[in-house]
Amino acid sequence: MTTLTAAVVQAAAPLFDTQAALTRAGELIREAVLGHRAKVVVLPEAFLGGYPKGLDFGISVGNRTPAGRDLFRRCHAAAVDVPGPEVDTLAAVTRELGCHAVVGAVERQGGTLYCVALYFGPGGYLGLHRKLMPTAGERYLWGQGDGSTLPVVDTGTARLGAGICWENYMPLFRTAMYAKGVDLWCAPTVDDREAWQATMRHIALEGRCFVLSANQFLRRDALPADVHPVLGDEPDTVLIGGGSVIVSPLGEILAGPLRGGEGILAAELDLDELTRARFDFDPTGHYARPDVFTLHVDESVRAGVVSG
Repeated sequence: MTTLTAAVVQAAAPLFDTQAALTRAGELIREAVLGHRAKVVVLPEAFLGGYPKGLDFGISVGNRTPAGRDLFRRCHAAAVDVPGPEVDTLAAVTRELGCHAVVGAVERQGGTLYCVALYFGPGGYLGLHRKLMPTAGERYLWGQGDGSTLPVVDTGTARLGAGICWENYMPLFRTAMYAKGVDLWCAPTVDDREAWQATMRHIALEGRCFVLSANQFLRRDALPADVHPVLGDEPDTVLIGGGSVIVSPLGEILAGPLRGGEGILAAELDLDELTRARFDFDPTGHYARPDVFTLHVDESVRAGVVSG
């Protein structure tokens, strides 16, 4: 039997304080590895850079405000460059610990921000996935990724892939990732609804993979005093309610969902369960019908300006 211990971290991401977020991310990865013996660690969506839950940025149809523009400036300043010093710092952590980590972040490239999942391993930084479609109001904060950042990372014992928050509802994206042979489906998110649990169990069953979903637990008092989320200004108002979970390839909950506070969930994964689960269902293998359905995936870089 081949086993691997995986951990998902449920914690608040400091907003507009990149150094604090970076320090906390390193501490949490270290705790998951040393305290729970995890070899794979997943942190929530936008952990580096922060998720501005409940902030409206002064947007209405056809109108922007100076205050909203300055709020975006603060988000831009808190984002990270890839490559950059924050990436280098976390790469040093995973090299030291000999683990793999998937860390949610906000990437800055020029005037555009991207919601990303950063991959790290014993060799350091391994690459990133940019969220293909920001959800609802996220679209005035974040740009769209393209097909050039759909990596799957081979750890030597299992293959890691990531879908960020509502990307997990995109069936064609899931199919493309299943075809890459994902064994551990990492889902950094801020979706704390009960319905999210059904989605995570469905993906585990559909993809015949382990699902590692890491969410934030965020209260109002963790945000700067000068921002005012629409959910309320009382210090103990819960803005993101957690729900981190680990699911088996047959849809069984192995750990979680975690509610009511921060914490780390860990589970020892029996990797032989992957093959057992795929015995009767392999979505892009023996259960596919390529004579009826074919998916074409464009993995080229889509640049707005091409010099030639």
